[in-house]
Amino acid sequence: MESHEVLKDAFGKTSPKEIASELGVSLSLVYKWAQEQSESGSGSRNPLDRLLEIIRLTQDLRLVDWICEKNDGYFVRNPSSSCQQGFEVLPATNEIVAQFSFLLTRISQAALDNSITPDEAEEIRQQWDKLKCFGEGFVRCCEEGDFEKMAETDQPKEEEQPRRTLY
Repeated sequence: MESHEVLKDAFGKTSPKEIASELGVSLSLVYKWAQEQSESGSGSRNPLDRLLEIIRLTQDLRLVDWICEKNDGYFVRNPSSSCQQGFEVLPATNEIVAQFSFLLTRISQAALDNSITPDEAEEIRQQWDKLKCFGEGFVRCCEEGDFEKMAETDQPKEEEQPRRTLY
């Protein structure tokens, strides 16, 4: 979804007039933010595009972290796609289950004394984020068609690389 489309949807849930007033900008500018930029002059570079440019220029993702935190969220970066032909769905699925099991084990260990310290909470957060990355990697491989041939049972040829999991 493009930034102007996101803004257009968001403006459908509130009054553009109120937004313009609160931000101290013209109503026409707010409406232009929700239009696609074109050479004919419609649309205007909107705050989302500007923020994206600031992030690109600074290469500081703490800006995204801050926005998420201010909206009661937590930003987790998607892993880069490392899908290659040869991954099998079952080992990948088993890895996700193993990571989830590791997370639950860590939570259980931390809660044994009916208290979770800040250090334990940080370890749990790191493991949770790692699990989300594994899950996202699995979904991306599925979307890229890397698991399409999972029903094939041919033995690998000698010149083929061994099959690998997502890690």
